[in-house]
Amino acid sequence: MSPALVVCFGDSLTVGFQSPSRENPGGVETPYGRFLQEHLGGEVLVQISGVCGEVTGDMVERFGQSVAGRKPDYVVILGGTNDVEGGVSPEQTMANLTALYELTVRAGGVPIPVTVPSIRMEGNWSVPDAGAWKARHLDPRTALNRLIRDYADSHSLAVVDLFSATLDSESGQLAAIYSNDGLHLTTAGYRRFAELVADVLRPKLRSKV
Repeated sequence: MSPALVVCFGDSLTVGFQSPSRENPGGVETPYGRFLQEHLGGEVLVQISGVCGEVTGDMVERFGQSVAGRKPDYVVILGGTNDVEGGVSPEQTMANLTALYELTVRAGGVPIPVTVPSIRMEGNWSVPDAGAWKARHLDPRTALNRLIRDYADSHSLAVVDLFSATLDSESGQLAAIYSNDGLHLTTAGYRRFAELVADVLRPKLRSKV
């Protein structure tokens, strides 16, 4: 039996972008798809299709050329972080994500929705106070993730809850162990991401054997 084709589709968090750190001074990209391939081995062929800075509207536009023609079995879809930072409403972002889920089904694949991770306040965030920062950066993520979970539940889709898995529960922000710039993930963060996706895919792959 040929391996299942898994396409990792999204923005810089799919590319595996990292800000330089002591552990990774060159800021070498570490896409979670690489670690996902290690987790699942020959059961899957993982392909990565990410574009830094992309919003969900861009993802919809390039889906046909970048994903549909590959005839994927599964498409792991993470988008929305750049929408939130660009002021796009959770509802409009979710409309685009819904289009991506539906396009995946039309291409013969199964969509794997992913919640957007939180964010951490760093010294370069120019906001008047913590309350305003929360309203601008955290609340839209919470609203969007609720919409993603609701869609997944109503369509019997397994969701990868990256938000909860990388959260500092006390502050509600992205945990420092998983991000050194407050927005992108570290190697530890991308490895955690891969573990979550692998946990979702394993039972699906076994049910097809």
